[in-house]
Amino acid sequence: MILYVGVENGMERRSLAWALEHPGCFAYGHDATEALIAIVPAYVAYAAWVNRHAQPSWLPEGGDVDVRLVEVWEVYHLNDRYERTTSDGYEVNAWFQRDWKPLTRLEVRRGMQMLAWNRADLLALVQGLDATTLDHTYPGERWSIRGILEHVAGAEWWYLDRLGLAGIPRAALPANVFERLTIVRQRLEAVLPQLEGEERVIGRQGELWSPRKLLRRALWHERDHYDHIRRLLGLI
Repeated sequence: MILYVGVENGMERRSLAWALEHPGCFAYGHDATEALIAIVPAYVAYAAWVNRHAQPSWLPEGGDVDVRLVEVWEVYHLNDRYERTTSDGYEVNAWFQRDWKPLTRLEVRRGMQMLAWNRADLLALVQGLDATTLDHTYPGERWSIRGILEHVAGAEWWYLDRLGLAGIPRAALPANVFERLTIVRQRLEAVLPQLEGEERVIGRQGELWSPRKLLRRALWHERDHYDHIRRLLGLI
């Protein structure tokens, strides 16, 4: 099986390999080479995850994986005059050629399934954690677990806002983190089916966004922080 991969260099001082035809499948490395090596076991784990949930599954299990690097993006920053800066300013993340393609009905349906599985995994992970655990701070970490959950909801709102689809001002989101997660996800689930076949590409703050990039980022971000919380809890 051929795995078409785009690499994003400079994502929080690391490289991130994206499996472009399999949203939600990604791997990190200190550099592009490490990320490309890591994408194979990441795909194997991703395929096992899909195969556990989807009946029938749309991914083969087992077999050789042939990685094809098709695009590389170097993260850069823009100031408020849209001039490139070294490290401060707005971070412009990857826009791959594939992000131009409208989402198909099948891709929307599968994407919504994976979003639901991601959310179920995340909520099962934090279910039963008391306030002390949710608000515990960790050395070298930016957020508590509650802070991570707020960040997940806020990022998902932000992705929708890039396409002018947030539907609610950020200041109006509920203070309760679990209500916030629910409200933003309900909005995403309402919007995604309307984006089927949409040739919508919007530039915001010098960065391009499309429905495909929205789905790619939303699936990656929640899964990434699911693993983040597992590490904080000592589960991996």
